[in-house]
Amino acid sequence: MQVKRIVANIPASDLGLARKFYEEVLGLSLLMDHGWIMTYGSPAEMSVQVSFATQGGSNTAVPDLSIEVDDVDTAFERMVAAGFAIEYGLTDEPWGVRRFFVRDPFGKLINILSHT
Repeated sequence: MQVKRIVANIPASDLGLARKFYEEVLGLSLLMDHGWIMTYGSPAEMSVQVSFATQGGSNTAVPDLSIEVDDVDTAFERMVAAGFAIEYGLTDEPWGVRRFFVRDPFGKLINILSHT
């Protein structure tokens, strides 16, 4: 298993404020908009993105951090074997990701995913 991308997720009650600051002022592109989450970044190959969300999708909590891996099933097996608390089981989501949520040692909710 290899980490492919890390995405920070920031809870936001007003997604319009995110658009104003990150898109209009900083010039980032809106890369994804599902209504409840908006992700800003650059269409160029780049490893930095910031997402703002009113929920985590499928009515879950907004995770503190999202980590994209090339093999989410292996990542899940490793987390379970290591004894970390799984908060949202391995799920194929309707927006094209397979993911699970786990708590890190510091209590942060981590979304680990692969695109399907």
